[in-house]
Amino acid sequence: MIDELQVRDVALIREASLAPSAGLTVITGETGAGKSALLSSIKLLVGERADAGAVREGSDGLQVTGRFFLRSGDPDGVVAERRVGADGRGRVKVDGRMASVRELAEGVGASVDLCGQHEHQRLLQVQTHVELLDAWAGPDVARALEGYRAALDEARRASDELDRARELSQASAEALDEAQFVLGRIEAVDPREGELEELEERLPKAEHADALMRSAHAARRALSAEGGAVDSIREAISEVEDAARYDEGVSTHAQVLRSALLDLEDVASELRDYADGLDFDPEGLERMQSRRAELRGLLRSYGPGMDDVLARRDRAREVVEAASDGGAALRRAKKAAEAAESRLGAAADALDAARAAAAPAFSEQVSAQMARLEMGTAALEVQASRLPRAEWSRRGPSRVEFLYRPGAGLTPRPLRRIASGGEVSRVMLALKVVLGESDAAETLVFDEVDAGVGGATAVALASVLADLARTHQVIVVTHLAQVAVAADTHYLVSKTQGDAPETTLRLIEGDERVREVARMLSGDTGEASLAHARELLSNAKG
Repeated sequence: MIDELQVRDVALIREASLAPSAGLTVITGETGAGKSALLSSIKLLVGERADAGAVREGSDGLQVTGRFFLRSGDPDGVVAERRVGADGRGRVKVDGRMASVRELAEGVGASVDLCGQHEHQRLLQVQTHVELLDAWAGPDVARALEGYRAALDEARRASDELDRARELSQASAEALDEAQFVLGRIEAVDPREGELEELEERLPKAEHADALMRSAHAARRALSAEGGAVDSIREAISEVEDAARYDEGVSTHAQVLRSALLDLEDVASELRDYADGLDFDPEGLERMQSRRAELRGLLRSYGPGMDDVLARRDRAREVVEAASDGGAALRRAKKAAEAAESRLGAAADALDAARAAAAPAFSEQVSAQMARLEMGTAALEVQASRLPRAEWSRRGPSRVEFLYRPGAGLTPRPLRRIASGGEVSRVMLALKVVLGESDAAETLVFDEVDAGVGGATAVALASVLADLARTHQVIVVTHLAQVAVAADTHYLVSKTQGDAPETTLRLIEGDERVREVARMLSGDTGEASLAHARELLSNAKG
């Protein structure tokens, strides 16, 4: 949900702020006042392409900032900022950190749906139709889709394994010879995982055992031999304790020295144990060095890492075993792939059946909303057709497409081919009402949804938008008074006159709202228009 939008230097807007309600917000104004600039600002914040031409003339760049509350987001909201310079260079920030336009689109943008006539509408993208149907259909289809995807993943893994088994079974004599040589060489060394790392950790200590022993003994003598550091500390403690008999202030020094003495005695003891634990074993050292050399030899041939060596051994073993098992591995892989394909086919049938069961009710509900919008006997139908196996995707095994039937008895055709811009907007509106809270988008922005609409259709449109605002935040740019009076919040866009015109935006209430509704009704603010406007607003509140 958009909590607040701040716009600076966009088109003719110097500075403007919009705080839409959680329900229905309308933006009205005379043609050419600058309503499109506000829509451009929202587009920037949801990750659409930036255009330097949108920067207000004479400005270094534009800035749009918005705070959004997302369903699964931070309760404090997400703050997004988009800047575009007059040179076309842009910058994005999300919660104060630098971000990409893609992050903006995938985060904030996913919660806002732009539903303008001339927008890149999701409704005209066939691949989204199945997503809309599934969102409405609920748990039954969701479970079937989950099962299908699991079966699809299993079938892909089984197919990959079959390809690998087939490749192994077809290995040439030359490849087999090489695999036998590689396997023999690596198995002769028989490397263990982590063995080289362990050797390289132990060898420095083994190679320098004599020097380490001498150093440990020398350090211990310096500490604990007669006249060493331990004796010196003891003498110092005695002197300080004598002094403390006459000045208690120096007694703390004695405590520090006693603590140091304990530490030194512990170190001396540990150095003795360390030296006793060292074992200079020339034969053992030689064995370790020889083993490291063998392992490093494998790395040079099959590395760079020991994991690569072990993987090369496993691949060579597979080639050798495949050549000697009489095709058993290939037969097992074929059987596994066939079983996986069988399970996938059953899962695909179950998914298609679940969608087919949901489609009629979905179509009926959308068509009923279309009738409310004065679209006559026009209807939406769902068509599903099974795709070739090679074209199955994670969306499903069938192509699901919404068809538009303009009237009873007419042939349904793909929505993208037959519906006009106004019809598409109203079909989108009907879909959104039916989807309700299952719709992924939280905010819907409608532009020109009322194009060519008047009379009874205008009243119906206002009613449907009010219903939609119960489950979504709805922002509508409109020229219909019937829609404007249904709004919870009403903003007026206007343009100043003169040599340097500017677009302004302000929240209107009370008498100012009455005057704007009157203007929308008849183009004037005469007493009759004002009375009509008051009546509409009063009825809307009632």
